[in-house]
Amino acid sequence: MKVSTRIRFGTGKQIQHNKKKRNSFTIKDFQLLILATPAILVIFIFNYIPIGGVFIAFKNVNYRDGIFKSPWVGFENFKFFFTSNDAISVTRNTLLYNAAFIFFGTIIAVSFAVMLNEITKRYVIKIFQTIFFLPYFFSWVIVSYMTYALFSPLGTITNVLKNHGINISDFYANPSYWPVFLTLLYIWKYLGYYTIIFYSGIISISDKYYEAAAIDGASRLQTIRFITLPLLTPLIVIITLLAIGRIFYSDFGLFYSVPMQNGQLYSVTQVIDTYVFRIYRSSGDAGMATAAGLYQSFIGFLLVLGSNYTIKKIYPEYGIF
Repeated sequence: MKVSTRIRFGTGKQIQHNKKKRNSFTIKDFQLLILATPAILVIFIFNYIPIGGVFIAFKNVNYRDGIFKSPWVGFENFKFFFTSNDAISVTRNTLLYNAAFIFFGTIIAVSFAVMLNEITKRYVIKIFQTIFFLPYFFSWVIVSYMTYALFSPLGTITNVLKNHGINISDFYANPSYWPVFLTLLYIWKYLGYYTIIFYSGIISISDKYYEAAAIDGASRLQTIRFITLPLLTPLIVIITLLAIGRIFYSDFGLFYSVPMQNGQLYSVTQVIDTYVFRIYRSSGDAGMATAAGLYQSFIGFLLVLGSNYTIKKIYPEYGIF
């Protein structure tokens, strides 16, 4: 046992504290490690092991000779991607869609989290949480069939609108509908997930701040503006930075399944992930696909560094590293 002594302020009395020195790996530490093991394995298998295949981006892969004996081609695979007609459009689509998802998704999720916090009846909160969170468990394949049943030329909503003089029978052939439609679908699916995260952050705020605001006569809007949102800002910043880190990655199921692989919609629905998949499926060229994937990772890495640097300049205590 290690004994420490300090003097209580204003009394002159000494107080002794017994502190147990921790030098060993405890049972509780082992239990926590066991709980974390599945997540560690998933990250190791899907995030670290693939790093070993980065060199494929610089090779002309010949499956007969094998990956290691295939000839090196330098930056030819990158040249193919950047000189293709699709490089600009898929990069633009990826960036703009993800920027819209982050911006509108965060604002709406925070708004709903604040709304839940203002509800006093627990059963009402549970009902809303269930309603918001349920779409998160729907596969994009299921969602794609649901949307087709509603918006196809013979779909339910198409017929209802047609009866009211509004014709959208060319919904799956008109690219102008899809940027807004895909953004709304993404927010609808993930709203509950992010709402729960932000709601958890709100309820962790100490009640003493709200009690002080009530004593000072603050209204609900003032409480939200000057207490809830400022204290929720660190969580919002962390979630946003993590999302920016994946801004060059897209929800594959959303952009591949929902548009039903319709070539007429490629100009507004094709992103880097679906482009890489179609390249590999049509040509079987692993080098080109890996080059595009490495391009995604590198730009995402730079964006995380830049975003974190900017945040630390504005809010030094809110950076994630």
